[in-house]
Amino acid sequence: MEEVTGAQLIAESLKAQKVEYMFGIVGVPVIEVAMAAQAAGIKYVGMRNEQAVEACRLYSKFAARPSSLEAIPSVIEKAARTSMYGRPGACYVDIAGDMVNAKVDRSKVREVSCCPPPPVSLADHDEITKAISVLKTAKAPLIIIGKGAAYGRAETVLKEFVEMSGLPFLPTPMGKGVLPDDHPNCVAAARSRALLQADVVLLLGARLNWILHFGLPPRFNPDVKIIQVELCPEEMGNNVRPAAALLGDINAIVTQLLACVRKEGWKYPSNTEWWSTLKEKIAANAKMSKALALKETLPMNYYTVFHHISQLLPHDCIIVSEGANTMDIGRTMLNNYLPRHRLDAGTFGTMGVGLGFAIAAAALEKSENSGRRVVCVEGDSAFGFSGMEVETMCRYNLPVVLIVVNNNGIYSGMDPKTWKEMAKMGDLTSIAPPVSLLPEARYDEVMTAFGGRGFLVRTVEELRSALQLSLSDWEKPSLLNVLIDPSSDRKQQVIGAFSNIRQ
Repeated sequence: MEEVTGAQLIAESLKAQKVEYMFGIVGVPVIEVAMAAQAAGIKYVGMRNEQAVEACRLYSKFAARPSSLEAIPSVIEKAARTSMYGRPGACYVDIAGDMVNAKVDRSKVREVSCCPPPPVSLADHDEITKAISVLKTAKAPLIIIGKGAAYGRAETVLKEFVEMSGLPFLPTPMGKGVLPDDHPNCVAAARSRALLQADVVLLLGARLNWILHFGLPPRFNPDVKIIQVELCPEEMGNNVRPAAALLGDINAIVTQLLACVRKEGWKYPSNTEWWSTLKEKIAANAKMSKALALKETLPMNYYTVFHHISQLLPHDCIIVSEGANTMDIGRTMLNNYLPRHRLDAGTFGTMGVGLGFAIAAAALEKSENSGRRVVCVEGDSAFGFSGMEVETMCRYNLPVVLIVVNNNGIYSGMDPKTWKEMAKMGDLTSIAPPVSLLPEARYDEVMTAFGGRGFLVRTVEELRSALQLSLSDWEKPSLLNVLIDPSSDRKQQVIGAFSNIRQ
């Protein structure tokens, strides 16, 4: 009789579902699970930043606790399947501690094979016809490409659809790169104008949540018509009722739309007032950003920093970004040219995820020997949430290039001289602005303490030199502590009134 432990069943069940990596924080009885995972051929990455895992239960697609050791394989298969089927999402499996080291006769455990790929569904033909009809009557159409298009791997057919239809497109933060940011139909540099004046929006795998201002005025045309392409039925009609509801797999639905456009030979003209309006706004915003980027004053501003970073980053690098202004400005200035090459704070705006994302990406790229760099751009506040993960990077020799854009605070900070003068005035807990952090904190020395490279950067020359050196080093991680003007801010956004666009 062969006996197996709960830890072995957990590891073997995950391996059966083709899990390659496990990330965790060990302690009894997680140690046994981690060791069993390695024995089963799963790579284990030990992390440092423990979050409130139990809270995940409330936000998971599926949560369960196996009632016995024999039930573990089935529960894990269902969790894996549920995480991928429909709209992807996290699942939570709670296994009692005493089950980890308990034993059961292997013959009593039913073997569960890997779940099949998610089924693919097409949109209703009548809704496809309606969507094309709405698009053809639009004077100011716009495609919004969300992260659902990236997850659905729709880049090939979407590129053909955009170029055949002639429509302008705008990516959401994690939809960047599905089509290259430098594509001639990309109007990301005129985002506010495009959202405000579009009369028809083809929403591809994106949600009308706070990131897209809920699809409502004053950021959207009050009469905008939404064509919603969505995998999740209950998401249909949230905030704005769609003029056409296309439910199903995004890759398959864009293929349906493309077939109709090709059959009818329709293409949105490139000489419309709408295209002229968008191109004028793109040029004006580019001119404004360039003026800020080329300022030679010290300390540097955000735009100067991102301008020089963008010139040096490889086109195929994985960009991880989190922070407030750092993430917002970086999104507009750091281009993505390939799908699924950007990770950020996402729908919930969660800070502290950046270094974990970077570690996971770097572990995979290193394992596959892909030659792609992972560059993690953090605000100084965001870095503080999980900064000790630099030890994890050093422990596993993950060559992450970590750039901390340090403005001494959250949104804004104080320079060292002002901070010292303020400290003389009394108890800092009573008088220091709540958004302030310690001026010119040496985050670079945190990295060097664990054996990585650390750079203190004040000038453009130091920034370019440190980044080039870091990108050439494949042996260890690097951290660039880039000191910028504490009062640096994003350029002013002007939200104008809605105006009609005439054909």
